[in-house]
Amino acid sequence: MTTVLLPPSETKRAGGSGEPLALDGLALPVLAPQREAVAASLVALAADPDACARVLKLSPRQLGAIDDNAALRTSPTMPAADRYTGVLFDALDAGTFDNAARSWLGAHVLIHTAPFGPVGALDAVPAYRLAAGTSLPGLPPLRRLWAEPTTAALSAVAGLVIDLRSEAYAALGPVPETVASTYVRVVTEGPDGATRALNHFNKKAKGELTRLLCLRRPELASVADFIAWGSEAGVALRPGERSGETELVV
Repeated sequence: MTTVLLPPSETKRAGGSGEPLALDGLALPVLAPQREAVAASLVALAADPDACARVLKLSPRQLGAIDDNAALRTSPTMPAADRYTGVLFDALDAGTFDNAARSWLGAHVLIHTAPFGPVGALDAVPAYRLAAGTSLPGLPPLRRLWAEPTTAALSAVAGLVIDLRSEAYAALGPVPETVASTYVRVVTEGPDGATRALNHFNKKAKGELTRLLCLRRPELASVADFIAWGSEAGVALRPGERSGETELVV
């Protein structure tokens, strides 16, 4: 089995047609205590708009996020892969998948959120505002809250974990050493052969890679399998300079 870990996006679609948030319906249910603690803190914080704007570092144009957090438990939901927008999720374009690709997405892709930890790509989530680096009142920093229980939860994942998260979200739950995994770093090579990391195109490349995995649906048990599959699929993958990493060359 192959599991892909994606970061979330700060930008999200509003609304939804699903039932309100059910924390016990999310992937990795062992994380329920942490999810409940963060949800409770977010809702309580939203009751004080000034404090909420300060803690979440909201600009005047972002103040509508306070209402989103206040209604976290009661607002309509939509699948996580459809909730998020932005470069990565535009490239993934999950709304265009056929049933087989959509099913693979739901079974094999986790999106690592700040309030709920990793959730299934088709898990129903509400609109919210919370970044990985935020410290919520009454709770330890999110990294301390999430890292150990998330790592423990990921220890049950079978097969290869392809970690496409940003470093900030990977810190909220490192993949345990007992699980076969690789952290993917997107790079490009200049005319002089020097390798450099990318930013905007990093997200686009990760979305396109995830889309191709959903469409091709390979069974990958090792990093060697992943790199070999990339060669067959026209994706330039190679062992990274750092241990445990794979480079995606674009």
